[in-house]
Amino acid sequence: MQFHFIRIWTTACLGLAIHAAWAQDTDRVSSPAFKLTAGLYQSSGGGEASSDSTDINLRHSSGLGNVWIGRYVAPARELVQDRIGWDRTWKLGAVRIQPSAQLATGGALNGSVGLETGADWYVGAGLGRTNLRETVNLNFDPNDAWSLSGGYRWAEGPSLGLVVVRDNRLNPDQQHLHLVWRTPLPDGHRLTVDLLYKRGLVEDEMIERAGLSVAYDWPRWFLRLGYDPKVNFTPQDMWRLAFGTRF
Repeated sequence: MQFHFIRIWTTACLGLAIHAAWAQDTDRVSSPAFKLTAGLYQSSGGGEASSDSTDINLRHSSGLGNVWIGRYVAPARELVQDRIGWDRTWKLGAVRIQPSAQLATGGALNGSVGLETGADWYVGAGLGRTNLRETVNLNFDPNDAWSLSGGYRWAEGPSLGLVVVRDNRLNPDQQHLHLVWRTPLPDGHRLTVDLLYKRGLVEDEMIERAGLSVAYDWPRWFLRLGYDPKVNFTPQDMWRLAFGTRF
């Protein structure tokens, strides 16, 4: 009954969002206030049977920042996790401050703060912390970690950035390195390519793997496909398909 209710809840949210998006499609709002994302994940490998899970979240953007709610469901594990989060960017002179906070079912807390400066050439640094309560890491990068970033943004819109995220609390050997390319395309479309290199211990064995995520945005809709080997430094590999709408 619980999973049946979740399917109804998910379908209803998607239906309302799609209806709203179609209703507003002729009104070219530059920055829609809502973003609805549905994710379908498949994990396999590590001597375990493959399993599917779903993740749906709804985000609202305003002068207060981005506020979002989400639900993650893994039927094979009989797991349901609800989450709520917030993030915002403040500009203080030449510095941009980017705090975030997340609360998940069971009292799991996750927070971070980042600093960035620069216009065309930019650099940044960040720190993330959790309260170590058991939860599913749906950020997929190490959460108790420091991060460094840098890159270049062209005046015409494209950008190329490098981000390193390294655990500095429980598993200091675990590290992600992202090379991210974003470019605008005609008619308000956009392409994002995220190349991932990861290194760290998985069940006492040092691994090095490469992953890839490709996203395509239309003015209202978006689609993203990604492959993440040894996801969250576990024995399993994960394929992720995400799609949604802005309205």
